This record gives sequence, C-alpha cells and structure tokens, in this order.
Amino acid sequence: MTTLTLGRNESASTPPKAPGQVAVRRVAVVGQGYVGLPLALRAAGLGHQVIGYDIDEGRACALAAGTSPVEDVSDHHLAGLLSAGAYKPTHLTASLAGFDVAVIAVPTPVAADRTPDLGHVEAAARTLAVHLRPGALVVLESTTYPGTTRRVGRILEAGSGLAAGRDFHLAYSPERIDPGNQVWTLENTPKLVAGIDAASRDAAIGFYRDLVDEVVPVADVETAELAKLLENTTRAVNIALVNELAPFCRDLGVSVWDVVAAAGTKPYGHLAYRPGPGVGGHCLPVDSQYLSWAAGQVSGRRLALVDLACEVNESMPAYVVARLEQALAGRGTALAGAKVLLLGLAYKADTGDVRESPAAAVAALLTAGGAEVWAADPHVPASRRTDPGFAGHRPVTADAETVAAADAVVLLADHAAFDYDLIAENASYVLDCRGRLPLGESVEAL
Repeated sequence: MTTLTLGRNESASTPPKAPGQVAVRRVAVVGQGYVGLPLALRAAGLGHQVIGYDIDEGRACALAAGTSPVEDVSDHHLAGLLSAGAYKPTHLTASLAGFDVAVIAVPTPVAADRTPDLGHVEAAARTLAVHLRPGALVVLESTTYPGTTRRVGRILEAGSGLAAGRDFHLAYSPERIDPGNQVWTLENTPKLVAGIDAASRDAAIGFYRDLVDEVVPVADVETAELAKLLENTTRAVNIALVNELAPFCRDLGVSVWDVVAAAGTKPYGHLAYRPGPGVGGHCLPVDSQYLSWAAGQVSGRRLALVDLACEVNESMPAYVVARLEQALAGRGTALAGAKVLLLGLAYKADTGDVRESPAAAVAALLTAGGAEVWAADPHVPASRRTDPGFAGHRPVTADAETVAAADAVVLLADHAAFDYDLIAENASYVLDCRGRLPLGESVEAL
C-alpha cells in the first residue's frame, strides 16, 4: 500500500497485512457486472464471506449455476469459489443482512435528456440501509459526479436511523476496470480511496489493502469522484481530436494512421490516441457528460470543450455511414438493399462488451437507410446483443464466402480473431475504421 496521500489528508497509519492475515468479514457487493463480479470474487478468494447481490434474477441464477456473464471471469474460477462456499450470488435482499462491508458497483447511465441517472445507485443505497448496522462500512465504486457519495450517505441515514461518520463508515473508491485488459487488472491498478472523514477513509483502506497492490488515499470524496471523471474525460477529449482530424486527413490525401504514428514517436508531451467509429463502454461516452453536467450545476457553466468532444464522438457513426454510402454509390450500388457486413459489435477489440458501442448506432443508421445488415463478432453471443440498435441484423461468421457475398465490409472492432488476409482477399470493398488493413483499391481507411 502506498503511503502517498493527495491533498490535505494525512497518510494512512495502518500497515498492510501479510498474506494469510486477512480479517474475514461478511462482504456484500451490490451489482455483479464488469466491476462488481471481479471485486466480489477477489474478496472471496482472500477468505471473505461474500454475497454477490444483483437485482437481475436471471444473472444471479446463472452465477449460482457457475456461468460467468463477464469475460474477465472464467467459469472455472467462479465454480471454485462457489463450491468453497466463499461466494454466494443472489437476487434476494434478505441475503444482505449482517454485512460488515458493502460495495455499491451498479451502473450510472445517462437519462434520455442526457443528464445523470442515479436511479441504480439510490436504489442500492435504499436496499442496504435496511440492513445497515453500527460499525459497518459502505463504499461507492460507481462512476459519478462530485457529491454523490454524500447523497448516498443521506439515503443510508434516512433508511437506517444511523449517522454516517458517527455510526457507520462511508467511502468512495472509483472503479478502474478495463474489460479485456490483461496487463492492468483489479489487483495491480492503483486504487483511489477517500472517506467522508478520516475514520471512514482508514476503514476503506483496511478493506482494499488486501485486495489490491496499491492503495492511494485521497483528500476527500469529492476529489476522488472528480478524479475518476477527469481520467475518462481526458481520453474522450483526445479521441475526439483525432476523430475530427480523420476527415481532414482524408481531404488532404494523407493517412490519419500515419499521422498518429508519426506524432507518437515523440517521447515527451504527447500521448497517442487513435480515431475510430465512435467511443463506447461506460467510461468515455457517459462519464464526460457527467462531468460537464456537474460543472453546470455548480458554476452555471458547462464545460464547452467536453461538450464539443461528446458531439464529435457521437457524430462518428453517422460519418461512417455517410462514407459507406458514398463509396457504394461510386461502385454503382445504393445503400438501400445493399448487404453490409459489420465486423465487430463490441466497443473495442478482443472483448464482448457492447455497452454504448458505436456499432449499435452504425447498425441502426444502416437499417434506417434500407441496408441489409450482417454482423460478425466472435466475442458477442446472441444473448449479449441486447442494444436496440442491434435489432434486425443477421448474425454471421466472417468466412470467405460471407465476406465475398457482402457489398461492403465495415471494420468496427479489430478483434485478433478476424482473418484480415482473408478479408482483404475476398471483400469487394472495406471501410476500415481501425487502421488494421493495408489500403488499396478495395480498402479505404476512416
């Protein structure tokens, strides 16, 4: 555990425990998705008695049967902890009774009007409040805007009759899960931890120091909440920059990928970001909107640069479809009735995560234009293609026959499982949104 403390907080005084000295506690993790499930199993593997709660009865039952809904968690690993009795998934709120530590790891989406939707967080807090007891620790991990942790505290107080800070501990520790990342995992990614007071912070440090390699205490919960938004908004803004650069490069007659690669050779002052068909996952398209909305609430001024970045990134699916329609027209084919093969429905390579995937918007726009949409993604089974934008597409395999039969192929997620030589040899036209294929008469780049 690092002893670095950011801001005005004092450093944590408790040393890390040696392996085998973990104080066993009853841990409730609310939300068993990309964030909550790995955390729950990590705690269970260390010897804690873990309740994995999810309002989705189907998900809870699948977990109980040993089927993981998260790619980063294998069925084998899940089955081992289930058989040991260390991890118990459930959709029954009564199972939360008696928890020592509760972690809220539920979605924080945006509403139809693009404002933050804290419905899941508030519902989780109300559920936990019924079972809250003196001395317990509640930690919010869901990404959100500054002030949410204290809002959770008020809900917990109202539902339990206990006082945050006096009767129970309350902390914020933003998740830093990157699905599919084999290098930076839950265990080795530094963990920010902040509490509503020093005792809450130290209680949270005492819990997380056994789960991760490095804990970074932060001055207060607002700083930690804002830090998480800044992390992801930084990426969203820089990706928007190269997304805006891509059309200009095409007009100029140069490769945006060559430009990015050349700039990336600078060893200081520059981080290389790459363009694409848009941004997906929770982190980039959602968190930046939380940040700008929060700024507007506090100061009356939204963050213009952040809003513009969101606008640029959200415009990319329409740009992709416009480019495709133009290319088809140049080959004497109308978009209406054309067979368009989408390669990759996930929002990034080598994962099955379709949250906020730009592929959904591309598919929806193509369908609206009358195209016949085919989609190949070895990481996304039919059960995960739940986004309304995917409705009506035809699931296929990217084999030579299918690729050759399509009027156009659009590479949206550059999974390693795709055979790119096969695609280049058999496709009549490819719009490569990821810079993976060599350019030629039948291959154009974004």
